Amino acid sequence: MIPTLAQKCVAEFIGTFTLIFIGVGAIYNLGSVPGALLGIAFAHGLAIAVMASATGGISGGHLNPAVTFGLFVGGKINAKESAVYWVAQLAGATAAALLCMSLIGKAAVDGGTPDIPAVASMPVISVGKAIVVEAVLTFFLVFVVYGTAVYAHAPKLGGLAIGLTVTLDILFGGPLTGAAMNPARTFGPALASGHWNNHIVYWIGPLLGGAVAGLICGRYLDKETKGV
Repeated sequence: MIPTLAQKCVAEFIGTFTLIFIGVGAIYNLGSVPGALLGIAFAHGLAIAVMASATGGISGGHLNPAVTFGLFVGGKINAKESAVYWVAQLAGATAAALLCMSLIGKAAVDGGTPDIPAVASMPVISVGKAIVVEAVLTFFLVFVVYGTAVYAHAPKLGGLAIGLTVTLDILFGGPLTGAAMNPARTFGPALASGHWNNHIVYWIGPLLGGAVAGLICGRYLDKETKGV
């Protein structure tokens, strides 16, 4: 059975909800504990791995407006479906942030909203550099999505490779930008807590990185596959 657009949106909502709920909670629970970055990276990576696997057969397991945009640029999804996916993803992120706020408080959600610098002891990087960091990290993510989930000949790894990419991206970018790689990851907590600092970074960077990956993967490396 081919899932309806409504069913796809429910899957995107649930998957994105999970990422933000677990992500904010992990940052709150681990705080400044030694090795916190590793734990936070794996929490996000595992959330994506299991939910991309669970939703992949329904919606494709995007769970990220930048991934959806990268697939749109690469001709793998049409404009209407892309727009509806974005609504579902942003709604899921907002619902998760609001629930986190009711459970563990506004300060926890505020602290779980990606910003630059993400760690007070790190030097502040400029908005321009932060955009580049987010763009490069998101390029890696969308490149792996294409290589392991989109191509017909892709190895059937489920969400494992995608989740591991999120993990390695956070290990590099976490202290610099929070390594959101996902506008929904920032939008939901920002809307719930009012933490809009440097918010533009988390739209421009991920969408730019996703678009470049979409052009390379969808329009060049996968020439034989026609668009939707």
